[in-house]
Amino acid sequence: MAQKIVHTTESTNTAVRIVPANEVSGAELDLVFGSKGTAWDCQCQWFQNPGKSFDALSVQERIQALHAQTQCGIPAAKTTSGLIAFLGDEPVGWCAVEPRTAYPRLRSSRIVFGSREEDKDDESVWAAVCFVTRAGYRRRGISRALASAAVEFARSGGAQALEGYPLQLAAGQAPMWGELYVGSRSIFAEAGFTEVAHPTPRRFVMRIDFGQYSVLVNR
Repeated sequence: MAQKIVHTTESTNTAVRIVPANEVSGAELDLVFGSKGTAWDCQCQWFQNPGKSFDALSVQERIQALHAQTQCGIPAAKTTSGLIAFLGDEPVGWCAVEPRTAYPRLRSSRIVFGSREEDKDDESVWAAVCFVTRAGYRRRGISRALASAAVEFARSGGAQALEGYPLQLAAGQAPMWGELYVGSRSIFAEAGFTEVAHPTPRRFVMRIDFGQYSVLVNR
């Protein structure tokens, strides 16, 4: 399991502490997703449940699924499905990051695979697919810190590469509610990702390759 990672946001000069999600309690995880709105309704289950299976789940079932996937409250767990950001003692952000194969909905995504020849079953390629910042803590660099932390988390977990599928809005265009859950292009670029595909006018495939270095550090 990756060690705790500390980042500092430039806008507030406040330390952002980021830990694997299994190291937090279920109550802390729930605080990040809130009690209403898009993040609460989804519970980061969209990519996990393709087709009609997502709509078939109640919110409570999605909460239970997220708790099981993260293994929250089990610090000794060997795997988890994401990262949690803290400002002080307050849990304020979430990033879903694990092997790309963990997200069945991606398999049929034209954004992810439409313009590339990729092995959909390659477990060495990880993906950071979802960012949530808790209400009241936005515009403090939380997603940027999480994107950077995701790089080291994936590398230390044995990934050969890490991808993201962000959105870039036109100048002056405001996002629709919940639209930026995939992250903005800029937070991936700042974390060292490179654009490898531009499948739609607003969507990108960003990637960082670790290669042989990732294998060596995990021996």
